[in-house]
Amino acid sequence: MNTLANWDGGGPGPWILFLPLIWAAVVIGVVTVLRRTARRGPWGATGDPRPTGDSPLAVLGRRFASGEIDEDEYWRRLSVLDEQFGRVGKGGGA
Repeated sequence: MNTLANWDGGGPGPWILFLPLIWAAVVIGVVTVLRRTARRGPWGATGDPRPTGDSPLAVLGRRFASGEIDEDEYWRRLSVLDEQFGRVGKGGGA
């Protein structure tokens, strides 16, 4: 081990740069992972908990918003969807 610490007897050799490079790679990796996780959020890419696309909850919400169905019909159908598919967060509209 003593031979690694001395480079021709004049002090540490070029290998001494290895440890800081490893630490820099670790720090950059951790920062990258944290930034991607924070940007994505717990509900997906946008962090928006509302259903999107053609999911049954999204279709039901659009139909209620456009006036195709009334509030009683909306809540009745929403309870059926909750029983079949099970939502993560209970309460609140779709």
